[in-house]
Amino acid sequence: MNPVLADIYSTVIPSMPFIIAAYALMWAVLLIYVFVSISGLKKAEKQIAVLEEAVAELKGE
Repeated sequence: MNPVLADIYSTVIPSMPFIIAAYALMWAVLLIYVFVSISGLKKAEKQIAVLEEAVAELKGE
């Protein structure tokens, strides 16, 4: 094996659990953010529908 690669691997491999944990945490946070954003969007759409109905009633439609 190339001595440079051996040196790189000996530096990276001991820290691999931390790298994997960081990526897992990043994906978990991203998925939670997407879930919260989608649920907030659905809630806002429901509120807009209620407001549209209220405006239609006030206009007498």
